[in-house]
Amino acid sequence: MDRRIAIIGAGPVGLVLALRLATLGVPSLVLEAEADISEDLRASTFHPPTLDMLGELGLADALIAQGLVTPTWQIRRHEDGARAVFDLSVLKDDTAHPYRLQAEQWKLSRLLLAKLRAEHAGTVEIRFGCPVESVAQDADGVTLSGPGFDPIRVPYAVGCDGARSVVRRAMGLDFPGDTYPETTILATTEFDFAQVFEGLSNVNYIWTQHPAFSGTFSLLRVPGKWRASLYPAPGETVEDALRPEAIERKLQAIHPKGTPYDVPDLRPYRIHQRIVETYRIGRLVLAGDAAHLNSPSGGMGMNGGIHDAMELAATLASIWRGEAEAALLDRYTRRRRPIAEKEIIAQADRNRARMRETDPARRAAMLSDLQRVAGDPAAAREHLLRSSMIAGLRAAAAVA
Repeated sequence: MDRRIAIIGAGPVGLVLALRLATLGVPSLVLEAEADISEDLRASTFHPPTLDMLGELGLADALIAQGLVTPTWQIRRHEDGARAVFDLSVLKDDTAHPYRLQAEQWKLSRLLLAKLRAEHAGTVEIRFGCPVESVAQDADGVTLSGPGFDPIRVPYAVGCDGARSVVRRAMGLDFPGDTYPETTILATTEFDFAQVFEGLSNVNYIWTQHPAFSGTFSLLRVPGKWRASLYPAPGETVEDALRPEAIERKLQAIHPKGTPYDVPDLRPYRIHQRIVETYRIGRLVLAGDAAHLNSPSGGMGMNGGIHDAMELAATLASIWRGEAEAALLDRYTRRRRPIAEKEIIAQADRNRARMRETDPARRAAMLSDLQRVAGDPAAAREHLLRSSMIAGLRAAAAVA
């Protein structure tokens, strides 16, 4: 028996879990199918409590140095620039980081990997190019096998291996939920939209009536680039919407600048809301996208996975010290699953539904209400405690 905790997946969730376990004195083995950290277009928003957690791990300052501190975010009407702006400084007494940070998730993964190799090489082993293809458990342990390594037997295995999790399949769990009908097209450009739109934040969810869109788009800034989330227009196929001329048409509809946009990155993806019935069966446990998927509206998916990892690390460390296994692992599900279901998935779904609204009168009423909330410090704080995921973490911590 290899006494280490096996972690399947070296994304930010798996690497946070490995680092937190290491700081608690628990060894781990990380197995990753890819040859290196993926730098694909993925999450880019870090919420205040996530930055607080990364501060505990000694990584917040280094990540902040590579990102954009974003004190406000907004919901905006494109045609006239009317907007509701939420200022996270009202959370100054609730968090050490009263702002969002805009930085690509791979930057965190690189920082985690460097810290693990420099400071915890004796406690954490990370193997890239090692896909896990078989996971089998019994009462005493878990056996893992794959083409890149000899079979390994470990006391526990954690699936941080995303939506197609091999660990979840080995647990025999369904992944119930829905797939939204629309396809999101994420396009990046170096053009600085903040120079042409008054009062733009680094995070903007935008209503539009322009026929090139299906009612909405978003503009999120990362260092040196803007990310535009676009959607096929009514009657436009995904294939047609991905054509360079269609992307150009949509970006010119956002701002007609006269010369073509340079679009170095383009990624289409479907959006899901799904969650497993339990995060743990026997000695197999799930965290992050392997356990729950949600709309990216609000930027809560990666953050929720990191919160899973921090909770799970403390749980596994207590088991390592000899505390009751079943009770603690079951508590992990009780603490994290309801928050994912009622706070992350439900809130992201509401965010999506709000931005998919097309009726001008209803949009106007929504915007007026959002402006009222944003303009009232007490109401804004309550809203931001939820949208920044602080309220959910506090509720989870109260679960025995």
